[in-house]
Amino acid sequence: MVRNAEQPSQAPDRGASLGLPASGPGSLAPFSRRAGGFVVDALGTALIGWAFTAPDGPGNWSLVIFGVLTVVTLVLFGQTPGHRVFGMRLAHPAPGARLALWRAVVRTALLMLLVPALLVDADGRGLHDRLTGTAVVLD
Repeated sequence: MVRNAEQPSQAPDRGASLGLPASGPGSLAPFSRRAGGFVVDALGTALIGWAFTAPDGPGNWSLVIFGVLTVVTLVLFGQTPGHRVFGMRLAHPAPGARLALWRAVVRTALLMLLVPALLVDADGRGLHDRLTGTAVVLD
């Protein structure tokens, strides 16, 4: 179906249901940035794990480090190192409030399973964000 350029789209802007802007700071981060942030965090924690287990590989220690690092940085700073590198932060349901520990733990546990992060809604938010009432937004 070809849309007439003069008629506005009937689809709401991404993030409109959450009260977020369609673009710019505070808008939902695209999947490519979120995936890039995850890769930075995963590689960083693998390197930290390897530093403690060398010459052997880090094995599951990198997963433990990933969980701890993610929870601590989200609660303290509202973003992981990967979020920081890609210009993102975690939006909290109450603007200006620090992320509750339970939200960070549940979100991180689901993220570590990976599949919930891939089950996205129309806004592109993963199951781990929907269940904790959070969203990854541009900083």
